Amino acid sequence: MPQPPSRDTPLRTVASDTPATAGSGPGRSRTRGMGPYRRLFARPGTRAFTAGNLIARLPMGMFSVSAVVMIAGTRGSYALAGAVTATGLAATAVVAPWTARLVDRYGQARVALPATVVAVLGSLALLLCVRHGAPDWTLFASYAATATTPNTGGMSRARWAHLLKGDAGALHTANSFEQAADELCFMLGPVLAAFLCGTFFPEAGTLTGAVLLPAGVLLFTAQRSTEPPVADRRSPGRAPFTAPGMRPLLVVCLATGAVFGGTEVVTLAFADARGHHAAAGAVLALQAAGSCAAGLLFGAVRPAGSARARLPWCLAAMTALMTLPLLTAVLSGSLVLLAGTLLLAGMATAPTMVTTMTLVQRYTPEGRLNEGMTLAVTGLLGGIACGSAAGGWTVEHLSAAAGYGVPVAAAATALLVSVLLFGPWRRVPVTSSNRSTESRAPH
Repeated sequence: MPQPPSRDTPLRTVASDTPATAGSGPGRSRTRGMGPYRRLFARPGTRAFTAGNLIARLPMGMFSVSAVVMIAGTRGSYALAGAVTATGLAATAVVAPWTARLVDRYGQARVALPATVVAVLGSLALLLCVRHGAPDWTLFASYAATATTPNTGGMSRARWAHLLKGDAGALHTANSFEQAADELCFMLGPVLAAFLCGTFFPEAGTLTGAVLLPAGVLLFTAQRSTEPPVADRRSPGRAPFTAPGMRPLLVVCLATGAVFGGTEVVTLAFADARGHHAAAGAVLALQAAGSCAAGLLFGAVRPAGSARARLPWCLAAMTALMTLPLLTAVLSGSLVLLAGTLLLAGMATAPTMVTTMTLVQRYTPEGRLNEGMTLAVTGLLGGIACGSAAGGWTVEHLSAAAGYGVPVAAAATALLVSVLLFGPWRRVPVTSSNRSTESRAPH
C-alpha cells in the first residue's frame, strides 16, 4: 500500500484521489454488508460522541417549526412567523462560518458550549417575547441570536476526519452515516415539534429543543479524547473559501439546497391544493426516509473511482429522479403516487451529499475543517431559501404541479456546474492536510 507523501511533496491533483476498486469496471462498487459500521463504532469514544451529537442535532429540525407554530398561533400571522424564521436563517448564514472558525482555532468544547448557551437564551427570549406580547422587532432580535448554534454535524464529521485520517474507506462510511443521521434528525425533528406544540401548548416544541440542544452539546464536547486538535494560531492557513476547488463546490451546494427548499414548499402547496395539508409532512418524511436508507447503504459499499468523478453521476441521478415527481404531479395529480416518487427521488440525496462533503474535506486547508464544512452548510441554507422563494413564486403564478420544475431545474444546474468545473480537464490540487487520505483509498 503506498505511503502518504511527506509535507515537502508538491500538491498533486485529485484525478486519482480514490483509485478504482481492483477488478471492477468504471462506476462499479462492491457491497461490504454492515461490517464497516461495526468496525467504525468499535473505535474508543465514537459511540459516546455520536450519541451526544444525535441528541444535539435533533432540535435543529425542531426550532423553526416550533417558532412558526408559536408565533402564528399567538400573533395570528404566518407572514410574521415566516419573516422571523427567514431572518434567523440569514443571520445563521453570516454567523455560522465565524463560529466554526473559532471552533477550529480554540477547540470544540471551548467554543461550542458558550455558543450553545447564547442560542438557547435566544430561543427562550423569543418564547417570552411571544408569550408576553412584546413588539414584533423583539421577535426578530431574539431569533437572530439563535444563529450562534454550533454546526454539530460539521463538528462530528471533523472528529471522524481526525480519527480516520489516512483511511478513506472508513471515512466514506462515517460520512455516509452522518448524512443518514442528518436525514433522520431533520425527518423526526419537525414531526416531534408539531406533535409537542399541538398536543401540549404552543411553546412546548421550543422548550424541548432548548433542553435537548445543550444536553447533547455537553455530552458531545465532554468526549475530549476524540476531539481534533486546534489549528496553529501562528499560521492560520489559507481561508477555506479561497482554497482551490471550494468555490465550485459551494455553487453545487447552493443549487442542491434549492432542490430541497423548492421540493418542500411545492409539496406543501400540492398537498394543500388537494385538501390534504396534514399529509404533507408524512410525504416529505418519506423523501427523507429514502435518503436515510440510501445513505446507510452507500456507506456499506466500496465506491469505485474518485469522489470528483462520482459527483456528476450522483447529480445526474438526482436530476433524473427529481423528474419523477414532476411527471407524476402533472400527469396524475395523485398524492399517493407523488409520495412514492419522492421516496425514490430521496435515494439520490444522500450519495450526492456524502460525495460533496468528502470533496469539501479534501479541499479544505489543514486546521480549518469546521469552517470549510460550515461554509458548505451555509451554501445549502442559502439554496434552500432561494429554492423556497422560487417554488412559492411558481406555485403562486403557475400551479403546484408546475412547481416541481423548480427542483428539477436546480438539480440540473448543480449537474452542469459539476461537469464544467470538475470535469476531467480541470486539475484541482488537494490540500496538504488530506494527501494522506488520498493515498489510501479503499480497494
